[in-house]
Amino acid sequence: GLVDGEYIINPTLEQAEKSLLHLVVAGTRDNVLMVEAGAKEVSEQQILEAIDFGHKKIIELVAFQEKIVAEVGKEKQEVPLYLPDPELEEAVRLYALDNLTAAIRTEEKLAREEKIAAVKQEVLEHFLEEYPEQEREIKDILDTIVRARVRQLILEEEIRPDGRSLRDIRPVSCEVGVLPRVHGSGLFTRGQTQVLTALTLGAVSDEQILDGLGNEESKRFMHHYNFPPYSVGEARPMRGPGRREIGHGALAERALEGVIPDETEFPYTIRLVSEVLESNGSSSMASVCGSTLALMDGGVPIKAPVAGIAMGLVSEGDQYKILTDIQGMEDFLGDMDFKVAGTSSGITALQMDIKATSLTSQVLAEALEQAREARLFILGKMLATIRKPRPNLSPYAPRIIIIEIDPDKIRDVIGPGGKTVRKITEETGVKIDIEDDGKIFIASVDEEAGKKALKMVQDLTRDVEIGGIYTGRVTRLMNFGAFVEFLPGKEGLVHISQLSPNRVKRVEDVVRVGDEILVKVTEIDRQGRINLSRKQAINSTGKTGVKEGKA
Repeated sequence: GLVDGEYIINPTLEQAEKSLLHLVVAGTRDNVLMVEAGAKEVSEQQILEAIDFGHKKIIELVAFQEKIVAEVGKEKQEVPLYLPDPELEEAVRLYALDNLTAAIRTEEKLAREEKIAAVKQEVLEHFLEEYPEQEREIKDILDTIVRARVRQLILEEEIRPDGRSLRDIRPVSCEVGVLPRVHGSGLFTRGQTQVLTALTLGAVSDEQILDGLGNEESKRFMHHYNFPPYSVGEARPMRGPGRREIGHGALAERALEGVIPDETEFPYTIRLVSEVLESNGSSSMASVCGSTLALMDGGVPIKAPVAGIAMGLVSEGDQYKILTDIQGMEDFLGDMDFKVAGTSSGITALQMDIKATSLTSQVLAEALEQAREARLFILGKMLATIRKPRPNLSPYAPRIIIIEIDPDKIRDVIGPGGKTVRKITEETGVKIDIEDDGKIFIASVDEEAGKKALKMVQDLTRDVEIGGIYTGRVTRLMNFGAFVEFLPGKEGLVHISQLSPNRVKRVEDVVRVGDEILVKVTEIDRQGRINLSRKQAINSTGKTGVKEGKA
């Protein structure tokens, strides 16, 4: 963690709440192997310092483990490594190298894969005549040749399989408003990786409940990531979320979490769903970019736009090359998959897996700086499409009205067994969420329905004021006057002498049950009974009409 400028190992829950950084690092005595982090726009230098700080603790832990190993005294088991026949390996290499190199240099992904597969098949058929029982070994040799040749081209010639230089980013395009019916949408394309993200806004009660072993928690911002088989040209059954979907979705969610407005500023539950339409490397970072576009298109007042980029590494001895915007082949055959997301001000999420045996702080620093340059470039492309969040929400998104009432009056809004609040929602079609502190959220796509529900809640919680004028409905007629409900649950008596400025012989001559009339509160006696006057209301307002209702 990073609290008040100090790095903390294994922060407490209280410290974690205040921390600008949540970083997990794993490694050996000599190297860092894995890093995962979420942050609040921290600098590249702070990330480097945190990783180094964590690795020093890892060295202590490894020493403790080695001490245990020494005390137990068991020798490490030696496992013989599989090595192909040297004579066969050399023969295959001489026969296949040129054709495989030509196939590797094919820029388009599918065409390259087809050509490499064709070369492998031709080589396999050629050697199976002489080595009929070594099919598996020949295939392994061919895979080794492809890996070695791709890495050699990058290290020696600085040429990548698709023809780009080390720092080149594939063509980027951005679109918003692609799906008009959802509350916001963004389409982000980088080379042959394309992600479509849809935004849905919901009421506060739509938040996700996290039911774990500890205290019940909830979250109002969710990002879901889908990686269908067709995105990589495969035809297989669609299953539930797997390791990839859960992990990539969580990484993108972590990258965006820090820029989501808090509930007081934007009282909505926010759900993003990123659909990978095509994938050739770093679809998780593309989903970060697509999600930012969708949020801005939907009018969510995010603190800053976020973009992501995947970096790679190819190393041999002391020689290394850092790659910007890696594609699938470079990820698979390289030594590092380093995903970095953030705003123009700093990093919000990071994930790094290392396959190399050594990774120095200098390499990490260079990779972070190269990632910062790429992130700013992509942000520029995104901001050229949509500069800032739209000023208004989608017409299909719910409008949320917030009202704060005295917590003691919550029961008046809810009613016995929820009867009152159900009546409001049934009459208006809105969704109402009530919190213990007296805050009420009214969500409605129809603005007029929202206003109607607001008035009903206000009427339920208003205090009766002497001298106040209200529109009420006649509920009962007696010989001595009429009872009028002028606020929900609030009823008063209009004495026959107060029904009209003129003399009234019978109550029925002036009003009937169901009529709406203006009344003025004239008195609240010691027993809480309310006396009303239609005569004084008429004199005060000049209105004399009675709106007839059904008895």
